[in-house]
Amino acid sequence: MNAVTKLENPELESLVSTACALDVAFFDTAERYGSHLKTALGFGWGETEMLTREMLKRQAQIAGENSVKSAIIATKFTPTPWRTDPQSVVKACEESCERLGVSSIPLYQLHMPDIVQPAARFLGEQERRDKDEIYWEGLAECYHRGIVQNVGVCNYGPTLLARCQEALGKRGVPLASNQIAYSLIGRHNGAQETVDACNRLGIQAIAYFPFAMGLLTGKYKSDGSKIFNQMNSLSDISLFSSKKTPLETRDLNKYLNGNGRSIPMGGILPLLQVMEGIAQRRNKTVSQVALNYVMCKGVIPIPGARTAAQVEDNFGALGWRLSGEEIQVLEHESDRLGFGFEGAGFKRTSEKFVGYGVEKWALN
Repeated sequence: MNAVTKLENPELESLVSTACALDVAFFDTAERYGSHLKTALGFGWGETEMLTREMLKRQAQIAGENSVKSAIIATKFTPTPWRTDPQSVVKACEESCERLGVSSIPLYQLHMPDIVQPAARFLGEQERRDKDEIYWEGLAECYHRGIVQNVGVCNYGPTLLARCQEALGKRGVPLASNQIAYSLIGRHNGAQETVDACNRLGIQAIAYFPFAMGLLTGKYKSDGSKIFNQMNSLSDISLFSSKKTPLETRDLNKYLNGNGRSIPMGGILPLLQVMEGIAQRRNKTVSQVALNYVMCKGVIPIPGARTAAQVEDNFGALGWRLSGEEIQVLEHESDRLGFGFEGAGFKRTSEKFVGYGVEKWALN
């Protein structure tokens, strides 16, 4: 689950308790995550890491220390122009440990490739190459100091992934994981090629946006084509979670409904109908089909959850597998759509606003 929920959420304690009880408590956070404007502007980092610590602390107080022993925490280091040496990674990791209340982080990841480099136009490609390698050296130092148990990267394509694995291997450090946007409608723009590379290199692929921000849960379709034909503007926000921003709602409506231009009218309805058919035959939910598909491709999905019921539904994706024929049908229907999921609002699959600029990457 993504650790982005406020403590005052009445469902929070039940959610964490359920996740821990089902042994699926994976808290994926980052020093960059937070809800305040100052975080968006690049200040006040660590808000969500501290929230994660408090959530688990409260769970331990309620149900005992054993209830949180299986919880796994993953957090991330953010490349920035002013972080220019390996020690900057170590220092950031130590600060994350302090905020999380742990002596060693189970999985510490680089949030993205280092893209925004103000001096690159003067120094050329060498700066980027050196900067990435500097961060890899910092990861290795964290690993050897024991303040992280595993190291990973995020949003790396096959080429950079192989380079990183080789560089870390020379320092005696295994590259554990690579987290990318991946789903049934998110296999384009190098995502599937990256998953294939991960499987080939023995690096665990982790998928964020496995539901394509809720589009593949089926919860936004309640009355067949009537709903899809009527959803054309931001006024349709009631069909989406109140947590969605107007910009996110606009973009999600586009995927769901189509716009007659980049996305054919009807949007993802044909695919959802196929998913619903499979779900009914297997006595599963559309959400469970979406997650199971990702797992069938050798990828660990990290779906978000805001309620205990959603955690339980996610859990239902475990313990079974789609057949090869079902996978083929799903991929065929997804490919027939003619488009892929690129994100919604400011939450994109290949870029992130990080205060000082926009980090953009390509999975190549």
